[in-house]
Amino acid sequence: MSTNTRNLRNVVLLGHSDSGKTTLIETMLYEGGAINRRGSVEGQNMVSDHTEIEHEKRKTLFSHQMFVNWRNNKINIIDTPGFDDFVGEVVSSLKVADTALIVLNAANGVEVGTQIVWEYVEKYLTPTIFVINQMDHAKADYEKTLEQAKERFGSKVVPIQYPLNSGGNFNSIIDALRMVMYVFPENGGKPEKKPIPESEMARANEMHNALVEIAAENEEGLMEKYFEEGNLSEDDLAKGITIALAKQQFFPVFVTSGLKDMGSGRLMGFIDDIAPSPAERPARKLENGEEISYDPADKTTVFIYKTLSEPQVGMVSYFKVLSGTLKPGDELINADNGENERLSQLFITEGKDRIPVTELVAGDLGATVKLKSGHSNNTLNSKGLNRKVRPMEFPESRIRKAVSAGSAADMEKLVTALHKIGEEDPTLHVEQSAELKQTLLHAQGQLHLDLVKQRLEREFGVKMTFENPKIPYRETITGKADADYRHKKQSGGAGQFAEIHMRVENFYDGMEEPTGVNIRQKDIEELPWGGKLAFYWCIVGGAIDNRFIGAIKKGIMQQMKEGPLTGSHCQNIRVAVYEGKMHSVDSNDISFQLAAAGAFREGFQRAKPQLLEPVYSVEILCPDADTGDVMGDLQTRRAIISGMDSEGHYQKILAEVPLAEMHDYGSALRSITGGRAKFTMKFSQYQLVPGNVQQELVKSHAHLEEA
Repeated sequence: MSTNTRNLRNVVLLGHSDSGKTTLIETMLYEGGAINRRGSVEGQNMVSDHTEIEHEKRKTLFSHQMFVNWRNNKINIIDTPGFDDFVGEVVSSLKVADTALIVLNAANGVEVGTQIVWEYVEKYLTPTIFVINQMDHAKADYEKTLEQAKERFGSKVVPIQYPLNSGGNFNSIIDALRMVMYVFPENGGKPEKKPIPESEMARANEMHNALVEIAAENEEGLMEKYFEEGNLSEDDLAKGITIALAKQQFFPVFVTSGLKDMGSGRLMGFIDDIAPSPAERPARKLENGEEISYDPADKTTVFIYKTLSEPQVGMVSYFKVLSGTLKPGDELINADNGENERLSQLFITEGKDRIPVTELVAGDLGATVKLKSGHSNNTLNSKGLNRKVRPMEFPESRIRKAVSAGSAADMEKLVTALHKIGEEDPTLHVEQSAELKQTLLHAQGQLHLDLVKQRLEREFGVKMTFENPKIPYRETITGKADADYRHKKQSGGAGQFAEIHMRVENFYDGMEEPTGVNIRQKDIEELPWGGKLAFYWCIVGGAIDNRFIGAIKKGIMQQMKEGPLTGSHCQNIRVAVYEGKMHSVDSNDISFQLAAAGAFREGFQRAKPQLLEPVYSVEILCPDADTGDVMGDLQTRRAIISGMDSEGHYQKILAEVPLAEMHDYGSALRSITGGRAKFTMKFSQYQLVPGNVQQELVKSHAHLEEA
């Protein structure tokens, strides 16, 4: 089937884990004739979850791109993971979708995973259809789920269908748009259309009238026609709700059982008839403020939304054609790095299967292999174009672990492999921390880390271990002290000599200038690790030459990089050098560096030294029933609760928590709430460490120094 932009529908399925997205997709592909037999999770033979790791976990861990031809249209379908550990797959998939299908579990209602994806749906202004799935579940509750959806997502949530019965007896759906009842055979499949029972007509008419009003409000002339005739034709109704859906003024609700193949065909028909094609979506804003429309006759622009390394294949790049018509062999310029890219082969994908094609038009999704330097978030253009798509923005990491390997050679291999995985996964960050002397892995959660570890071992043959990372403490002082230090070394010939007297005290913006000294020069420096050093040169009478100022500051900075308490960086300190001695022959830069470091160390220790720890603002969204347990756990982590609020049928808890207490928080929260909660964390500030904690940390550091 030849495809043009208006014949395309790009749909992404979103929802909490176990909402049944992948099973529903399998049924949609079957209904459309893309497959002749439905696979199952247990059978490990589904089109979407086709990787070995997904078979083992029985969960969707990656986004997967598929398609089905339905009537005259091609419907591209993207499946996404339900765990928030893999939210990057959701963000990238939404970037290229034109319609979102949010799948709700009829037994569990609106779950926290749905709350997460909604934030991105709103950000991308994506037309949205809600699907209440698993209506055949013994605990299915359509009314509760619909009410929760309206409560959380607003009055734009409008049901098109409702079940006549649910649970094990589910087999009938009342459709208020077409004003018909679908009755399915026992094992699902093609339904029989029947009149709506008289007992249900009042409710069905009320729902139908609500749909008519939505349609009339969104198409000029339809409101007048509606008032005159009291109803709208099927074509007028379709025209009006198409506009309402495209403008995100209407979020229709369907009911299905993906497992039993009930309702999926009607859902596909609605996507085919009503969901917007790329041509009907607003022009996309570019990074420079200009716009680009899905025009097949324009020059070519392609956006890479996902890359994945496959054994024996190499890097596979998944993309959306934003303009023009792409053909095999086309050469494009990467707007992000200036590299030429030849797309020698083009594919459309059906899960793991890649099907070669001779062209892809604006709006279509496709894949290619072995690009030289094309990565996720890159824009590729025909020569002469200067277009760059606004990059995808991913959430900050919520967990970090130190990684280690058996030997230096293994560690080098490990870091190389991590960077390769990081190219595919923008939510994974590798950090070589010079401060902590550790290689850190920043991720979205423990499941995310576990997946990375499995891939490292299987795909790259690298063994690794996770360790709790060190905490980037800071050291400061709360008092004031004078100190002096003499460095003297004689070993034949020229020796080393320097003597320094300095005052060390806590520094803060706006404090009064030091008294009792003659200020000759002052510098207030922003430190690379945060905080400040205020350096005052108060030498009079030439006791120390000005030429040694740089060496003295260097000595102080060297000591501040590894503070006296725990070896952590020091900050917010004022140093006034007011006296000293030098020797005409033996004084040199290294002598004054060592003397400055010694004087600073002694003064620091006498000036009421204090350890600071990083504190993070943590936001937790959890079910009402779990609030007490979540709060109790936070209290064991030295958390300060800063606020609470209701968000739908969830509680939002705001807390300030020391980073040292957050090592295992993702796993703990999942255990406490049965995976029904989410959290985000963001650096807030450095705060004083409690005295007993400081004593333990200082003692532990001293033991390490002695070892």
